[in-house]
Amino acid sequence: MDDAALPSEAETADAPAQTPATHPRAGEQLSGAEMVVEVLAQEGVDTVFGYSGGAILPTYDAVFRYNERERADADVDPMKLVVPANEQGAGFMAAGYARSSGKVGVFLVTSGPGATNTVTPIRDCMADSVPVVLITGQVARGAMGTDAFQEAPIVNIMGNCAKHVFLVTQPERLEETIRTAFEVARSGRPGPVVVDLPKDVQNWVGEFKGTGLLGIRGYRQRMEALRQTEVTEPKAEAFFEMLGSASRPLLYVGGGAIHGEGAEAVSAFAREYGIPSVSTVMGLGAVDTTDDLHLHMLGMHGTAYANYAVEDCDFIIAVGSRFDDRVAAKAELFAPLAEHIAHIDIDAAEIGKVKGVDWSHVGEAGHAMHSLLAHGRRVGFQRDFSRWGQHCTTLREKHPMGFKEDGDWIQPQGVMRALNDITGGEAIVSTGVGQHQMWAAQYLDFRLPRLWMTSGSMGTMGFGLPAAIGAQFANPEALVIDVDGDGSLRMNLGEMETVTTYGLPIKILLLNNNGDGMVRQWQKLYFDDRFSGSDKSLHRKDFIKAAEADGFEFARRCSDREALPEVIRAFVEYPGPAFLEVMIDPDAGVYPMVGPGMGYKQMVTGEHIPSREIPEIGRGGRVDPSEAF
Repeated sequence: MDDAALPSEAETADAPAQTPATHPRAGEQLSGAEMVVEVLAQEGVDTVFGYSGGAILPTYDAVFRYNERERADADVDPMKLVVPANEQGAGFMAAGYARSSGKVGVFLVTSGPGATNTVTPIRDCMADSVPVVLITGQVARGAMGTDAFQEAPIVNIMGNCAKHVFLVTQPERLEETIRTAFEVARSGRPGPVVVDLPKDVQNWVGEFKGTGLLGIRGYRQRMEALRQTEVTEPKAEAFFEMLGSASRPLLYVGGGAIHGEGAEAVSAFAREYGIPSVSTVMGLGAVDTTDDLHLHMLGMHGTAYANYAVEDCDFIIAVGSRFDDRVAAKAELFAPLAEHIAHIDIDAAEIGKVKGVDWSHVGEAGHAMHSLLAHGRRVGFQRDFSRWGQHCTTLREKHPMGFKEDGDWIQPQGVMRALNDITGGEAIVSTGVGQHQMWAAQYLDFRLPRLWMTSGSMGTMGFGLPAAIGAQFANPEALVIDVDGDGSLRMNLGEMETVTTYGLPIKILLLNNNGDGMVRQWQKLYFDDRFSGSDKSLHRKDFIKAAEADGFEFARRCSDREALPEVIRAFVEYPGPAFLEVMIDPDAGVYPMVGPGMGYKQMVTGEHIPSREIPEIGRGGRVDPSEAF
């Protein structure tokens, strides 16, 4: 969006009142680039990820000079500038920083190819509601539209990927634009905001005001209304009337419960009334996965007992979840016995989009759940759901997760179980995308929110390693582990060097099955073993040598099942960067699995997870290959 098209603050009713200029540099003559850096500092930014280039050099120079001026400790920059191997890596680092901290992640790249390399992380952040601000260099205003060197139409390209895009054409409004970008990124349903910044605007010199925001017509009114939205007394009464008439309520918790600071309230609500819960892949950690009444992940590769609970429940309470195709591939088959569905979400567009609901509230998950909890206590609501809770416990006992535990090959599920025994659900874990992602989601525990980072909606291979780097910068004392696959790790392999360059104690656990395992699993089921493009057994990559070349002093390969527990422990406990490659069974599959377009009744549990019934699926099954993925 061109900020020239925005009304002035004087013309905009919802523009915030100006506050006295209290910034120590207010009134000084600064360059546009210096203003950008001062606003970043105002916003509490301590780490910027990015790759430099001609069109963004003034701002990179301003970061250098800011650190020189503000550095209190000779060894610590107040605004760390982290340089990746690739701009896409910078985007995922900013995303990992944001996902693990709840703060806005920031990345800074040059124009043209630098900016276009960030399209994927921007779309990834939009799909998973992650607040980041991307500042892209742009050619000077006079050269725009002339196909100048390293020019790209970022406003047009990013317009369909980001929550909002600003093109700064009026330098006197630069600092307000940067502040507003942060406001938009973090408010409402979080998301990515892009600021396209011409080089001549960075070089422009003007008075730094130290305060002020752009007037965005109607936006602040909507956000303020959203923040103040209460679960009214009649609405709360209607909710508890449905809960009171239910026998088998189930909390269906998504990533919005984490983004909306609702994890504590959801957990308290579940405990208060003894209501079982399930999580989406993005909601893992919103409820402690070790809790007796939590059934872990539901959906296409959810636990059998979670999916059976969905089949059996009579009241779905959806909190920050959106009934996406990985949960409700065929909406009419999802929760077939549910007499009522309640839905809480920050985004009104999600209400009724996929599945009709009987009760809804548009607002922040935490505020809404606290309101319902307070109402229930105020009116003394009581209902005994212990029989239902016992039923869910029995489901877990009868249909536990299981896998092949004998034979020569190391099974990936066993690797995850061994890792979980050490971390106890308290490590920050990122993943790439594929089978390893689902094994990690199924077998690892997450005791708190913001410990689990994965590319959910976009399913972006190459996400895991740079996201782990961002998370480690945000949480320098935390144990951060990237669980990756050989296909995904190759996508951003250059960031291995970034880990050692900055001396980050990240642990990279590579599950190597010499191929794109999830693709291969689908080719087995639906394409008669035609492994087109997915067999990587002839690839010559020696990941251990690659790790050593990038400076990993701990770089080991494990193919011995008996040695695995000891090796995993040594890997996790190593004090610096560590790389462990585990050679796993190339034929291992991800189960349970709900085929595309099917309901949970057709869930396939494989050979090692007891099933309630055995559906027809696989070769000659009823799935159209065109529906794959």
